[in-house]
Amino acid sequence: MSLAPTDLRPAHLRLSTRLVSELGAQNSTLRAAVQGVGSAVIVYAGGEIDACNEHIWRLLLREASAFVDPQQPFIVDVNSVDFISCSGFEALADEAHRCRERGIELCLVSLQPSVCRIVEACGLSDVLTVLTSAAQALDPYEQLSPEAVIDEAC
Repeated sequence: MSLAPTDLRPAHLRLSTRLVSELGAQNSTLRAAVQGVGSAVIVYAGGEIDACNEHIWRLLLREASAFVDPQQPFIVDVNSVDFISCSGFEALADEAHRCRERGIELCLVSLQPSVCRIVEACGLSDVLTVLTSAAQALDPYEQLSPEAVIDEAC
């Protein structure tokens, strides 16, 4: 992947009115921003992901991944998330499967060791790559296997 400096300018992507409304609702505990970087997409999530907003989380993942070009990463940064339920991790795994069918790798970004432990305990290590930064997923020269990435992040 060749990225000229002009390709790396962040672009905010337009999500559906329904999703924006749900995320902006007064009682919403999920916050998110979606940014395009070249042909890749980064979702910055915050707050809580649980059974009350699982449908919004799934919709966010589905809509954001639709902007990603094949052979580019779809990055989900959960560093600002305070809580992710099992259903939140299941939604990530489901979206990772859909992305792989399109030639896209979903990369989960977290500095929290608990995220690595949960991914491993749930048996999702082969589906979800956990990195410590979005830059790792965007670096076209870094060849890391999922096992090496998970060990490095934990």
